Amino acid sequence: MDRRKINNPNVLYPDLSYDIIGSCFDAYNEVGSDKSEKTYQKAAEICLEKRGRSFKRQVHCPIKFESKNIGDFFLDLLVEDKIVVEFKVGERFRKKDYDQVKAYLQYTKKELGILVRFSDDGVTYCRILKPFDPDKKDS
Repeated sequence: MDRRKINNPNVLYPDLSYDIIGSCFDAYNEVGSDKSEKTYQKAAEICLEKRGRSFKRQVHCPIKFESKNIGDFFLDLLVEDKIVVEFKVGERFRKKDYDQVKAYLQYTKKELGILVRFSDDGVTYCRILKPFDPDKKDS
């Protein structure tokens, strides 16, 4: 497999991101257009496994308030316990898609999320960094 080495010190998890995004393109190229979100996710998982990457699917994250569970959400994928991946199908990303990934990053305390969209035109992705918390002091 041809792998590029990404050496930009300003990019968070460059090689892992490259493998995730590459797996999504490989999945789309193999299964084609007009499939369900779950179909693309399963194909991308197979491609990630071929690249030797570990992941967890449908990771349960309880939403707590005053130590009580008040809701739940499930991450599509958590790759190598570092990157949250959210899959979508459709012609464009919506604001709520970005907001969803940002919320996942805040709750999980992960630094990076990748939002992936599959459409008739192919694969589109967006890397999303955890939102800045002005109340958090540097250690």
